[in-house]
Amino acid sequence: MTSLTISRNKIYDLSPIETPDIVVVLDHLLLNEADVTGGLKPGGIIVLNTPKAFESYKFINYRLATADITAISVEAGLPHGMVNTGIIGSLEKATNLLGIEILIKGIEKEFSARKPQKNSLAAKIAFERTVAGG
Repeated sequence: MTSLTISRNKIYDLSPIETPDIVVVLDHLLLNEADVTGGLKPGGIIVLNTPKAFESYKFINYRLATADITAISVEAGLPHGMVNTGIIGSLEKATNLLGIEILIKGIEKEFSARKPQKNSLAAKIAFERTVAGG
């Protein structure tokens, strides 16, 4: 498990996040091994990489966003299991933190030496195919 804090202001507290607003699950099989809602604030968002239909999940008091990021990443030309940029697209669909165009530009800059078009394509496709709801 890892954590990320996002803020428009300087962040001084670097302690682990115990009550997140968002949980990103990179592999749906983790649902069998961990309570991904543990500590998640009521109304929080779960972004889930899964081949299963959105309707097959029932998270009470949370918002869910799903997409098959593993398949999308392969479709975009990335190696199987490389889901990092795809899941960012799903996260954007679920939260609308930046806007997809700003996100794509950032991905292409960050991955400029490592398949920038394939990484940005994974994020674009994931954004388009993510099913999000309450």
